[in-house]
Amino acid sequence: MITKNLFEEVLVEPVKGGGDTLYVVSGYATAAMAFHHIETIRRSLRKDIRINLIVGMCPYDGLSLSNHKAFQQLASVDFPDFFECSYVVNSPPVHTKLYSWFQGERPICGFIGSANYTQNAFSGNQRELLAEYDPNLAIKYFEDLIVDTIYCTHHEIENHIEICRDAYYARRKKEQLQKRGLQLVATERPDLQDLPAIRVSLLDNTGNLPKRSGLNWGQRPEEGREPNQAYIRLPFTIYRSDFFPPVTVHFTVLTDDNKILICTRAQQNGKAIHTPHNNSLIGEYFRHRLGISSGHPVTKTNLIRYGRAEIDFYKIDDETYFMDFSVSAPHG
Repeated sequence: MITKNLFEEVLVEPVKGGGDTLYVVSGYATAAMAFHHIETIRRSLRKDIRINLIVGMCPYDGLSLSNHKAFQQLASVDFPDFFECSYVVNSPPVHTKLYSWFQGERPICGFIGSANYTQNAFSGNQRELLAEYDPNLAIKYFEDLIVDTIYCTHHEIENHIEICRDAYYARRKKEQLQKRGLQLVATERPDLQDLPAIRVSLLDNTGNLPKRSGLNWGQRPEEGREPNQAYIRLPFTIYRSDFFPPVTVHFTVLTDDNKILICTRAQQNGKAIHTPHNNSLIGEYFRHRLGISSGHPVTKTNLIRYGRAEIDFYKIDDETYFMDFSVSAPHG
């Protein structure tokens, strides 16, 4: 029975033993976890793994829009050869947590227990356990479930499961954030009204837009940087709080124009948000929103012309956030 270091013992060590394909059945799962898992193996072991995931509780809970769109992006854009995700659509829902490692078609090891395929479950923030299990029995269970699932990229997916507004998945109240000393942001959007939120300025402490950091981090031709490279700077009142996950934890950001960014915190004390898969994604995103050319420096004038110079982040859960940069949002 494994109760400590679950991520290393269950999701990393089998790769060292030859495992290259993982079959997962999990009641709940997050795209941020899948991204974190694949990137960790690539970074630490310099290997690629293929993950086949079944999310089991969809008939009961549906799925949040942000997580659904992030799963689709992983399966079709980021890791099309290494990630496949299916949702259980027929009742009863599946609450099982099962992991089965193979090397090609050769079974390596299997695990069963309480840990969902989420970073929260594998981080040590809550007590979980997994025990060794016959990988052949595990893969049979997986294959028996497939007939009751539909791929996350299926064009008629919304006819089979409920894709919910993210506020439906919020489990925290405003008062929880207020107790931590963070100011809540007023919003005209009723679907975000009950979510903890913070506002982040894109300007520095002097009210200017940095020319070689933040959105302009890539504007360093002497260093050979890709000019779209960028990050979002967090003030110390935010990066010292627990509003965002700790450094190294990945999280999904759904934007107000329905784009998905897989992010993590970087730099000393986690004072910046960036896109680890490609540092240019944030810069490309904001240049597109501001209507300026790819790779072009961003100026304060661009922000003024657009209509705002700050971002509102809403916390849906520990691995999912909503980012509002719309000009209709209240700002000052």
